[in-house]
Amino acid sequence: MLRGAGGDYPGVGGDYHYLGRAFGRRLAFLFAWARLTVIPTGSVALLAFVFGDYATSLLPLWGAHSTAAWAAAAVIAFTALNALGLRHGTWTQKVLVLITVVGLLAVIAAGIAAAAGGDGAGAAAPPSGDTHWGLALIFVLLTYGGWNEAAYLSAEMRGGRRSIVRVLLLSIGAITALYLAANWAFARGLGTRGMAATDTVAADVMRAVLGDGAAAAVSLLIAAAALTSINATLVFGARTAYALGRDFPLFAPLGRWHGRAATPVVALLTQGGIALLLVLLGGLTREGFETMVEFTAPIFWLFLLLTGMALFALRRREPGASRPFRVPLYPLTPALFCASSAFLLYSSLAHTGIGALVGVAILAAGVPLLLLDHRSTQQRTLPMEDARAPQAPVMSLRRGSPGPVGVRGPDERARRRRHG
Repeated sequence: MLRGAGGDYPGVGGDYHYLGRAFGRRLAFLFAWARLTVIPTGSVALLAFVFGDYATSLLPLWGAHSTAAWAAAAVIAFTALNALGLRHGTWTQKVLVLITVVGLLAVIAAGIAAAAGGDGAGAAAPPSGDTHWGLALIFVLLTYGGWNEAAYLSAEMRGGRRSIVRVLLLSIGAITALYLAANWAFARGLGTRGMAATDTVAADVMRAVLGDGAAAAVSLLIAAAALTSINATLVFGARTAYALGRDFPLFAPLGRWHGRAATPVVALLTQGGIALLLVLLGGLTREGFETMVEFTAPIFWLFLLLTGMALFALRRREPGASRPFRVPLYPLTPALFCASSAFLLYSSLAHTGIGALVGVAILAAGVPLLLLDHRSTQQRTLPMEDARAPQAPVMSLRRGSPGPVGVRGPDERARRRRHG
C-alpha cells in the first residue's frame, strides 16, 4: 500500500505524512505518538530480547536477568551510535546486514544437509485443535513488519519518486525468499514441536546437524541479525518522532535536526529511553519477547489498517495526482489488505494479555496531550499537506558527499523534486 503513497507523497514521517494528508493532523498526531511510545520502541525492545536470548546462550553473565541485561545494553549502544551520526549507523548497518545474510544462508545449508541425510528430525507435528490462527499470524507477520519502513526515508532518498517503489519491491522480495528458506530449514531440522520448545531455533538446528561449535557460531550470527533490525528501527522510528516535534509545539524539542550528525538526535535519545523502559517491563514479566509482541501488535495493526484506508481517501480527494506506481487490481488489493489488517487487529486484542492493554492505554494517553497542544498549534498553522522543516538540514545522499547540504529539511527537498 505504501509503494504508491511513498512515490506520490514523499515525506520524512512516512505513514504519518500519508495519514495527515488523508485524515487530518489529529489522527497524524496520534500515529506519531504511537510511533514514539509503542510501535518502533516496542519493536526495538522485542528485538533486543531476541539478541539477549542468543547472547545469553553464549555468555550468561547476569544469571536470571541476563537476557534483559543484554537487551538493555544493545538499546543503549545503538542509540548512542546513531546519535553520533547517520554515517556511523549506516556503515554499521551494512556490516550487520552482510553478517545476517551469511547466517541465514548457513542455516539454509544446514536444512539442506538435514534433508539430504533423511534423518526425519523435521517431521512436522499436526497442529492441536485449540490453535488460534489469528494469534499465530501475529507472530508470523511480525517477521515482515518492517516492510514499510523505507517510506520513512522517502524525503531523503536519492532517485526521486520511483526509488521508493524499486527499494520496496527488491527488499521485500529478497527478504521473503530468505525467510521462507530459513523457516523450511528450521522445520526440517527440528520439527514444529522442537521449534516450539526453544528460544534459539537457529542455533539448535545447527547443533543438530554440525554440533556445538556450529551452534555457537550461528548464535553469533543471529545475534548480529537482531542488532541489524534494532539499528534500522531506531533510524526509521526517530524520523516520525522528528516529524511530531516539527509539527506540534508541545513536542518541539523532538523536531530539532542536528546538522553535523545529519539526524534528529533528541528524537533518537528519547526513543532509546522509552525502549529501555519497555525492556524493564519485559524483564519484570519474565517473558520479554512475548510481552513486547502483545504490547505493539494492536497499535501496529490499527494504524496499518488506517494507512490502507488512507489510500482510498487520497484517491478520492486527489484524483488528478501524478502516480508513479498504481496499486494493481484497485480497489480489490487494498480492500483485502484492510480486511486482513482488521482481522489481525481483532486477534491482537482477543488473544493477547496485559501487554496489549498497556499499549492501548498509552495510545489513549495521547488524546489529552493532543488537547493540551491544541492551543499552541492555533498559533502555528502548519497544514499537513505541505509541511516544511526549514531549520532541519538534509544529508546529501550523493556518492562521495562530505555530509549535510544547505539548511533545507528532508520535506523541503522532496517538495523541490515534485515541483521542479
